[in-house]
Amino acid sequence: MKDRLTRRDLLALAATSGAVLALPRWARAAEAAAPKKKLLILGGTRFLGVALVEAALAKGWELTLFNRGKSNPGLFKGRPLEEIHGDRNVAEDVKKLAGRKWDAVIDTSGYFPRQVRAATEVLAGNVGQYVFISSISVYAAPMKAGMDETAAGMRLEAGTDVDAIKDISGGNYGALKLLCEEAAEKAMPGKALNIRPGYIVGERDGSDRFTYWPVRVRKGGEVLVPGSPTDPVQFIDVRDLGDWTIRMVESGTNGVFNATGPKEKLAMGAFLEACRKETGSKATFTWASEEKLEALGLTPQAEFPIWVSTKGEEAGIGDVSIARALKAGLTFRPLGDTVRSTLAFWDSLPEERRAKMKAGLAPEKEAATLAALKAKAPAPPAPKAG
Repeated sequence: MKDRLTRRDLLALAATSGAVLALPRWARAAEAAAPKKKLLILGGTRFLGVALVEAALAKGWELTLFNRGKSNPGLFKGRPLEEIHGDRNVAEDVKKLAGRKWDAVIDTSGYFPRQVRAATEVLAGNVGQYVFISSISVYAAPMKAGMDETAAGMRLEAGTDVDAIKDISGGNYGALKLLCEEAAEKAMPGKALNIRPGYIVGERDGSDRFTYWPVRVRKGGEVLVPGSPTDPVQFIDVRDLGDWTIRMVESGTNGVFNATGPKEKLAMGAFLEACRKETGSKATFTWASEEKLEALGLTPQAEFPIWVSTKGEEAGIGDVSIARALKAGLTFRPLGDTVRSTLAFWDSLPEERRAKMKAGLAPEKEAATLAALKAKAPAPPAPKAG
């Protein structure tokens, strides 16, 4: 169970307008002629929600947000959208959406199937598409490299009272997300789009998981890294996910899609080299096996974010097939762009926030581990006499 927590639950615990101007003139004309959508977002004021809002507004869509109004209040003040405040866990609040019609709803804040059922009970018949933001954590072990959307899903123990579950804990995140997907499809058969991202990274990421690496590399010095330079890593820039999700709504595409990246396989070593290039750092990387790190009291999967072990029954979570999403038009900006935007956002945060990074190895612990690794390293052979 501990292994599952470190792999799945760490994955859980977690400006597009310029793109329109960058389109060729003929493409801008075609987009301008396309019918505008009426879109409802459940959430919309944090991380992915903000990227979705920006992508939808860039298309000139009519936009409504439903949320509690507690996260980033006033974020969209003066922007052409409607905000309805309410708690999706309160039936009377959800009824505020009754009698309204939207072309689609994007659910960014559903974690329990009862939440999805409550929303669809009010919205089914009034929306043409239900988009649920799920997770690649829905897959059951063993998770094999290259697995696609047909892989077996994770299930709760037989007899579990799903509606009695109040917290995401004990490795139940993936199973609950899968039940949410099924609730959406059951309520709106053939009209549900279930998107399964991996790590979502970049601007406004409050988890600091991806952020740890470019910040640490920019700092320079000797950087401790687990595993091997060839270990695969996957993540998607929040702006790429937001843009593609809106395009999927625009095309009315439904079904199930893994949505992580990049397009080509990326190794941990190449990722760190990109961080070093973008920051102009002279950092060096010291690689240590899981076994060595564990022997020194570290839990690599928990203390080194984004990196995923290539061992064990859930190793495949770092190498998921995205062929279906690529065929459906998923695209990616350069990795360097993601690194730069992540650092720019980090640098914009208050000093007291930047002093308390939420993920990654604490500096003193890294230094102590590096020293211990060197102390345990075999001595170099003595030079031969004569």
